[in-house]
Amino acid sequence: MIIICQKPLKKLKINGIALFPFIFIRKPEDKENKVLINHEKIHLRQQLEMLVIFFYIFYVIEYYYWFFKLKDGFLAYQRISFEREAYANERDLSYLKKRKFWSFRKYF
Repeated sequence: MIIICQKPLKKLKINGIALFPFIFIRKPEDKENKVLINHEKIHLRQQLEMLVIFFYIFYVIEYYYWFFKLKDGFLAYQRISFEREAYANERDLSYLKKRKFWSFRKYF
């Protein structure tokens, strides 16, 4: 895992994004935000489990499924199983130590 502070993220409405093997964050002080970093680390684990490329394919498919069903981009994002797992467990800093393989399936 490599954490990078990126200026282009300042123009987006996101605080961080995981693109294996990197975590890009908006502000330098977010390196100390344990919840945000844990959220993104959960995504890195999901990406590894799905051999990276399949994570992105399924992420986009799931996003558009929910987008067409709900007609709302933010709600679609919130319904993505990968995001649901990450948000549900981001505050549990020991989650990745006990997480089972493909745990995101519980959030479909």
